[in-house]
Amino acid sequence: MRIELTERLGEGILSAGSADDLHEALLRSVQEMGFNHFALSMEIGCGGEAGTSVLIHDYPASWADVYVGFNLGATDPIRRAAEHSLIGFCWNKVSTLIPVSDLERAMFETGQRHGIADGYTVPRHLPGEVTASCSFVTSPGGGLPESMLLVAELIGTMAIASARRIAGWAPQAARPKLTDRQRDCVLWAARGKTDWEISRILGISHDTVITHLKEARDRYDARKRASLILCALFDGLISFADIFRWREKV
Repeated sequence: MRIELTERLGEGILSAGSADDLHEALLRSVQEMGFNHFALSMEIGCGGEAGTSVLIHDYPASWADVYVGFNLGATDPIRRAAEHSLIGFCWNKVSTLIPVSDLERAMFETGQRHGIADGYTVPRHLPGEVTASCSFVTSPGGGLPESMLLVAELIGTMAIASARRIAGWAPQAARPKLTDRQRDCVLWAARGKTDWEISRILGISHDTVITHLKEARDRYDARKRASLILCALFDGLISFADIFRWREKV
């Protein structure tokens, strides 16, 4: 039954051709899964001119006014928790993912007064490309439909994929390319080594390391060493595992 429901709801989600279509498809999904509201938010790109934001929801207008008026999105613990979970999570488990302050607990209580009681949030992240979450929410007195959380996980994932397509996301046409030696220098810089230390590790001159890192910064249009490392991480040129696994061996 749940597989059939997921396939039927997913078809509507994945075939949505516009934000309005996706809104309608999510409304149907919410009703059939036993929730009351939904909210899908997505940030595409690294911010700045390249960034695009998507927000689709059917939250009560009074809560939306409070949320926007007090800029609660900047400190929303659900958004923060979403960055610490690989799969969907119930809101009553948020404190197991992140510290929750008294002010943030007050935010939950305020949400309840405006019809937002409990929820299940599906997070998805592609570093440097997409940060998104899709929440399915119940009203006070409703209770989460526990038997539908797996369906919600899959529907939320499909909704995020559909929103990314509708928003016009496309892979970066031309990524900067570094030579193998430049990448080696960036990686050791990310591991906290100085230019002199990198030169000793790689068996090249100090000046050569400086040149490699300068050329790498130029190719990424990055003025600072830290910015270059972030760009390399976002591009997948180096990974967090490359950095931290090495530290564990030291």
